[in-house]
Amino acid sequence: MAEVILMPRLSDTMTEGVIAAWHKKVGDTVKKGDLLAEVETDKATMELESYKDGTLLHIGTDKGGKLQVNDLLAIIGAPGEDVSSLVHSPQSTVHSPEIATSNKKQVSGNQQPSTAKASEGKPASADLSAGVPTQAKAPAGKQATATVTAIDISKMDEVVLMPRLSDTMTEGVIAAWHKNIGDTVKKGDILAEIETDKATMELESYKNGTLLYRGAEKGEKIEVNALLSIIGEKGKVDVDAIVAAAKGGVAMAQGTSDKAQQPVTSSQQPSFAKASEGKPATTTEGNGRVKASPLAKKLAKEKGIDLKLVHGTGDGGRITKDDIDNYRPQTIVDSPQSVQKTPQPIAQVPAFTPGAGEGYTDTPNSQMRKTIAHRLGESKFSAPHFYLTMEFNMDNAMSARAQMNEFSPVKISFQDMLIKACAMALRQHPAVNSSWMGDFIRTYQHIHIGSAVAVPEGLIVPVIKFADQKSFSQIAAEAKELYGKAKEKKLQPHEFTGNTFTISNLGMMDIEEFTAIINPPD
Repeated sequence: MAEVILMPRLSDTMTEGVIAAWHKKVGDTVKKGDLLAEVETDKATMELESYKDGTLLHIGTDKGGKLQVNDLLAIIGAPGEDVSSLVHSPQSTVHSPEIATSNKKQVSGNQQPSTAKASEGKPASADLSAGVPTQAKAPAGKQATATVTAIDISKMDEVVLMPRLSDTMTEGVIAAWHKNIGDTVKKGDILAEIETDKATMELESYKNGTLLYRGAEKGEKIEVNALLSIIGEKGKVDVDAIVAAAKGGVAMAQGTSDKAQQPVTSSQQPSFAKASEGKPATTTEGNGRVKASPLAKKLAKEKGIDLKLVHGTGDGGRITKDDIDNYRPQTIVDSPQSVQKTPQPIAQVPAFTPGAGEGYTDTPNSQMRKTIAHRLGESKFSAPHFYLTMEFNMDNAMSARAQMNEFSPVKISFQDMLIKACAMALRQHPAVNSSWMGDFIRTYQHIHIGSAVAVPEGLIVPVIKFADQKSFSQIAAEAKELYGKAKEKKLQPHEFTGNTFTISNLGMMDIEEFTAIINPPD
């Protein structure tokens, strides 16, 4: 009997998977342990193995297609077996594929969906049907009934939803659009820059077409999984129906000129388009936009510098922060105030009259600041805090640092030495390398040290992983790279998550001691 394979949940935050590659095609013989496909999740690209012998009779989507968790991924059975009933209502036998043990990623057992079998001819509890046609009745005095099909926009190739670009992201702000409505879009083109609570990241198009709709303009917020844009063939995509379905769950009528409104009926969760990994643009856009990093654009705006006059030294001529810092205009006009008036003696003090009334300025909080406030506020009142202070004589450390820097390929800072010292102390006292989980305490066997970095939008914590196993030079080199990415808002999620202990240093401001808040999940 043919058996259905559903898309498994391969990480705790996964809601959908993209087929990166199929290793078997329909009609191929499959043996237990053979690689079926590679699935790209929000965390990694992972290999799926077959759990049984048979013939691959059906695949749920081609390479590059998206599937929700628990959607139909494949059907394996006997050669020539009729699986049409399973394709339209795949409920007879439900299995989740095994996850290959590879160097791409390992997944713990509690992240795999359960395996459930139902007796032949009787449907199992899993319901994979979506978008079933329904009948919508027109109001009295209107047109007669029309056949409508519910729209599940998350399954439409033309729809681009706001992706979750970090584990704490709930919404994103459009920092910039690189394509206008009506522009031709190619796979790999930069659509927009999205400001998250962690960084500003470039979002690339995953398909070719024309940009038909934008869900928000520059500076506006969009929640995760909300409609971001529509890309398709002009004149062949009902943009109004998709937008209406996204906003109010409207169904699209077929067969009459009237459109009946019906709620969208789907058991699936919204998906999101594959986001770029924050890679800098390497080609010039057709619209002639100047290629520059977000930080360079911000600095240029603050300094009143026209980016078109700046020569970029980055990849592909991209303008960087250093290019803005080193830019010198050809002509500089000096207007010093050389004349100073001698103050006249005051005969009497006049009555004070304010030059303007009271006022204030509201500055919207960045996504990063709002997340910091929420997470640290939650940490302060959910995990017990206590504070201890000690003084250390650093004379020997200063001498050792001077000696190491004579032969180290990268300059070692006191912060680098502190990271290494904390890592070794945690190895000696493993109980400190733990997290308060409410009902239990989790003690980690690995040591990942977070180092707080101040950026204009707030505070972010790059993570030096396995710090106890790295040399001073390795820690210094990695920290320097991560700090640079943090200041340019180019950190990727795996570079600022997973810390088991965090260091926050204000010594450069002559602060002798301060009371910190535990940085989750420390």
